[in-house]
Amino acid sequence: MRGVSINKGEPVDRALKRLKTMLDNEGILEEMRRRRAFETTVQRAQRKARSASKRNRQRFRYTSPTQDAAALAAREARNAANA
Repeated sequence: MRGVSINKGEPVDRALKRLKTMLDNEGILEEMRRRRAFETTVQRAQRKARSASKRNRQRFRYTSPTQDAAALAAREARNAANA
């Protein structure tokens, strides 16, 4: 059960904003909007591809050169083992 407590003298609008922020951070609002209408398998795949693209962009943004070199060495080792 999600909720916020309203402090004495606090406007209801402020408590509602805190609730919406909390629900948004947990991803509940996004899921509710997504489930509002039927989603075909093609639309689902497109949505997942978009989110994966964002995740990968964020992940590769913070990789260091040593991590890149280690990943390249591991990839070459796998290719040599498969060949």
